[in-house]
Amino acid sequence: MEGYDKNISGRNSHIHQAEHNVKVWNRRNLEISGVKEVDSFDSEEFLLQTSMGYLVIRGENLQMKNLNLDDGQVTIKGRVYEMTYLDENHGEKAKGLFSKLFK
Repeated sequence: MEGYDKNISGRNSHIHQAEHNVKVWNRRNLEISGVKEVDSFDSEEFLLQTSMGYLVIRGENLQMKNLNLDDGQVTIKGRVYEMTYLDENHGEKAKGLFSKLFK
């Protein structure tokens, strides 16, 4: 645990970054903080830009119940099937691979 504690204290000392949390209740309600922007959404998918990267939420009958970008808060209701963070570095690697294939 000692190594784990060091990682936490090191992470908190980074540049001032908005705190990002995701709270899930019964896979039906999400409360997300640290949201910078809602890039797109519909009843099956939300794409949110957060302080920790892009977050994709997939599900059924998804609805935005609250949006306050001043505070970075978003509340979503519906059946949640998947939450995925998109890693910017991983995306660059994939783009590079496709560009090499189709040159």
